[in-house]
Amino acid sequence: MRLLLPKTTIHIWLVFPDQINDEALLARYVDILNADEKKRWQRFHFAKHRHQFLIARALVRSTLSCYADIRPADWRFIFNQYGKPEIAPTLWSQPLRFNLAHTDGLIVCAVVWEHALGVDVENVQKKHETLKIAEHVFSKQEVADLVSLPEADQTERFYHYWTLKEAYIKAKGMGLALPLDQFGFRFIENHGVEIGFDPCLDDNPSHWQFWQFKPSLHHIVALALQAESSASYHVDMKTVIPLQTV
Repeated sequence: MRLLLPKTTIHIWLVFPDQINDEALLARYVDILNADEKKRWQRFHFAKHRHQFLIARALVRSTLSCYADIRPADWRFIFNQYGKPEIAPTLWSQPLRFNLAHTDGLIVCAVVWEHALGVDVENVQKKHETLKIAEHVFSKQEVADLVSLPEADQTERFYHYWTLKEAYIKAKGMGLALPLDQFGFRFIENHGVEIGFDPCLDDNPSHWQFWQFKPSLHHIVALALQAESSASYHVDMKTVIPLQTV
């Protein structure tokens, strides 16, 4: 039975990979990979990264099969010049869009009809010199906001900015080819976030909607949707184990 996805709803599927250790289930994941995915999976040096990649690909394939009568193993994808995947139109012509992200301890797949979307997830426990990174790649306003905060609060705010920026560039389908300092976010009390653009980007803030979530103590998820209509979108988030629960 197909899963209903209303036009103004975004589904977010979460997987905590450390919870999946059943060898028979992992073998099923290997079976649904295509030849290229199997080669990429085998090239990972560390078992942790092989495990993460395998579950991520199984999540995408099993998730898409919730919306179409297509087996997980049969999905085919095309990629733009920056590597962003889409469903191959020769396989299925419906305008279902998806995006995938992963970090230590969490894998996320977002799905929506028709509109471009991007999702990012970060583990706030990762140790980085966040302020130095921000000074090199964030907008001036974002850096000023970070500097104004107590040092104890800077790391989490950094990841709020970082996930939003990553979600935006993934929705645009350009990745880091889009300079991170040419757009910036502002947190509005009780009103979420607003985005602003350098004129050279030729983008319109009213065409974008953003969300952020904390599905665990250590993870921040950001979602970006490009929708020129003023429709209010609903986000439905679900934790799953691919090919075992829906």
